[in-house]
Amino acid sequence: MNEEHARTTGSRSNEIERMRMFSRIARAVAGEFDLAELVSLVTDAATEWSGGKFGAFFYNQVDEKGEIYSLYTLSGVPRSAFENFEMPRKTAVFAPTFDGTGVVRSDDIRKDSRYGLSGPHFGMPPGHLPVVSYLAVPVISRTGSVHGGIFIAHDEPGQFDEEAEEIVKAIAAHAAIAIDNAALLVEARRESEARRVAHEASAKLAAIVAYSDDAIVSKSLDGTITSWNASAERLFGYTVAEAIGQPITMLIPEERLHEEDMIIGGVREGRRTDHFETQRRRKDGSLVHVALTVSPIRDEDGVIVGASKIARDISERVHAQQQQALLMREMNHRIKNLFALTGGLISLSARSATSVEELTKKLRERLTALARAHDLTISGEADGNRASTDLLSLVRAILSPYEADHREGLEIAGPEVSVAGSALTPLALVLHELATNAAKYGALSSPQGRLTVELVREDETVTLHWRERGGPAIAGVPAQVGFGSKLEKATLTGLGATIEREWNPEGLSLSLIVRVERLNG
Repeated sequence: MNEEHARTTGSRSNEIERMRMFSRIARAVAGEFDLAELVSLVTDAATEWSGGKFGAFFYNQVDEKGEIYSLYTLSGVPRSAFENFEMPRKTAVFAPTFDGTGVVRSDDIRKDSRYGLSGPHFGMPPGHLPVVSYLAVPVISRTGSVHGGIFIAHDEPGQFDEEAEEIVKAIAAHAAIAIDNAALLVEARRESEARRVAHEASAKLAAIVAYSDDAIVSKSLDGTITSWNASAERLFGYTVAEAIGQPITMLIPEERLHEEDMIIGGVREGRRTDHFETQRRRKDGSLVHVALTVSPIRDEDGVIVGASKIARDISERVHAQQQQALLMREMNHRIKNLFALTGGLISLSARSATSVEELTKKLRERLTALARAHDLTISGEADGNRASTDLLSLVRAILSPYEADHREGLEIAGPEVSVAGSALTPLALVLHELATNAAKYGALSSPQGRLTVELVREDETVTLHWRERGGPAIAGVPAQVGFGSKLEKATLTGLGATIEREWNPEGLSLSLIVRVERLNG
């Protein structure tokens, strides 16, 4: 059931992604009348979505020897890959595509019965790109004439299935429509019909501009705003009446005014500015991150008279990138700290250990204590929040291994006190050392032992009271100072905390005192 659901979900996801791809291509070719750009777009899309390694768009051309193909654009390889070869002619392999009679799809074109029948090479010439899997789809005009063909290839056999063929056929249909439209546009500039088509296109464009989610603004060459859509009003805060007739510089922070000089300079030269990321100022004075696309506006005679500007709000994306960079820095910091801490634990534990087994046991226990403290922070950090927990939860996590044997002998009480940031790891280590010593020498080493941990908060100070009873009798202050004491001293220094001990015969009592601000890292 789960596998079937996964396959269904994956298939649905692929179908949705494919529909989005076709929608993007349709939108792009509908607005692109530069034939080179248009053909490059569909060739790249066909190569990518069919799984081809390289692709090409060839268009039909007739010379004195008959029909040949002329290379228009390539995808996946540089144009130099074809510079030393003649263009393909109407041989048996290429004829269906030349004539528009059908699609040619082969798992291995070298084994096709139509391959290698024409001289002088009777196959691929030396140095030719390694074509094995082959898929060729004609691009046919609405009038039935063949514009050319989309050719996709791979150097491994069996790369193109029926789905790949259908994808390339659909893209070829979009390409044919777009090429037809480009031809119509050229013709329309010469005839009066062009003015009617241009008028209709203008009406459609006006509707798109009016209802676009992006801010769309037009301006004269001197920078005066001449049109202002509803999205521009939402993004920048100015109404149409407030914006039209005003200088575009009212949206530009003073330190970025040079950008307008650069952009308008490009417009005067007929250049388009694509996806220029910058900041602009709203009516309320706040700054917004935007991506600008600026294109020249020409009159009927082709003279540049202004510029159209599309501004897309990219604040969320910029914020996400900033958050990602912050998280990467934090992760790098954490990893370095963990390596440094682990190295210190190994070095200091080795000095006091008398055997490999003891060293292994101590390291495992201390690293496990750190892992428990880390687990307490995961839920918050998974939501993008700062690593934090409370001190009682940290104490309970450290003492949890001893609950089974001392269910009635453990008592933990007090108010919730937040522990966050850099205070978590050192506190976890200190509590682990206290718990380990209690299990080896104190209350937790005896079935009758009792351990009470109580938190008391007074103003900006928190005191952790640790009282052991019922364990082996204590003769006095221990004479030997081990790694735990050294770790404790280093930790307390880092936290700005103090600790007071009483070595009573009935058990150890201590008080750890730290300021609340230090617990918050």
